[in-house]
Amino acid sequence: MADSSIRILLIDDDRIQARLLSLRLERQGYDVLVAHSGVEGLALARANQPALILCDWMMEPLDGLEVCRRLKDDPELAATYFVLLTSRSALEDRVEGLDVGADDFLTKPVEADELLARVRSGLRLHQANQRLADLARDLQRQQDLLEAELAEAATYVTSQLPPPLEGPLRVDARFCPSLQLGGDGYDYFWIDDDHFLIHMLDVSGHGLAAALPSISILNLLRSRGLAESLTQPERVLEALNRDFRMEQHHGRYFTIWCGVYERQSRQLHYCSAGHPPAVLIPSDGDGPMATLGTRGMAIGLFEDAVYQSQSCRIEPGATLLVMSDGIYEVPEANGTMGNLEDFLAQLSPGELRQDGGLAQLMDSVRARTGAEGFTDDVALLRVRFS
Repeated sequence: MADSSIRILLIDDDRIQARLLSLRLERQGYDVLVAHSGVEGLALARANQPALILCDWMMEPLDGLEVCRRLKDDPELAATYFVLLTSRSALEDRVEGLDVGADDFLTKPVEADELLARVRSGLRLHQANQRLADLARDLQRQQDLLEAELAEAATYVTSQLPPPLEGPLRVDARFCPSLQLGGDGYDYFWIDDDHFLIHMLDVSGHGLAAALPSISILNLLRSRGLAESLTQPERVLEALNRDFRMEQHHGRYFTIWCGVYERQSRQLHYCSAGHPPAVLIPSDGDGPMATLGTRGMAIGLFEDAVYQSQSCRIEPGATLLVMSDGIYEVPEANGTMGNLEDFLAQLSPGELRQDGGLAQLMDSVRARTGAEGFTDDVALLRVRFS
């Protein structure tokens, strides 16, 4: 005996035929609704959400094809199993029925055993589709929850980043999380009256597992939690590499660029560990740009990694750009992945030195590549020296 909660809609303008078919189905325990026109059938379908519909092809004014087309266009009824009842047997007729969305056909006059077999088969497929639809909804809910958590995490990460700075050093920055939150982070602050620390890091991977270590490292440096002096970038990287071991952080490592500016001597001491170099733009904006980076392995890979600082003089009016690789590792219009060399070749020093230069830089990358967003987090930090 069938489940009486399973509802079947029968649409047929032949009242005798409709009565015979409905009795056969009701004897099997199905809940059967009967409509004697296409218009009535559409109304009953929308009001009752049947699992299966049996519909005669030849009716007036709406025939079975039009009923099927309208039901399949309705998102609430598109998954309903639809069987056309027809005396037509030509191949082109069945093709026409399939084209509008019919799932099966029954040839009139309908045999009782075939009717019940086709109904059972259709209901099994409908129930399987329902389970798939339920699974899809569950997956979508999980996806929505994950995206909400990542958005909340991105908001938290952004809240931990420093605000713009005015004074003898004018610092502004941009942080643009990708669809998958990553491990970019940056900070800048005066260590003492003469030393200004600038650093940017990028933890490998995506999601909270990358973002949380990034915030922890920012807080460690901000709190002066390292025993070594923060005024020596190579000592900072050595201490981080000693304390941050990849095997203790689920295989994660991070790159970093670290610089310390001495106000009295106008010297910038810098050191990097697998991170893109910073870019120094001269005060006139027309001279050659300099890339500031050193050879050093990413933090956490090798315990015996060696880091060495370099230094350069900062002239009044110069601009320093520190960046993560997300700004240039963007799919190009020709299908290739952007690289640092091409990015530097297309960098406009004059544009970058202007107010709003970081936003213009990001817009120019989007315009050149045709990308609406970035595939990785983008962090940009600009320091303008008086």
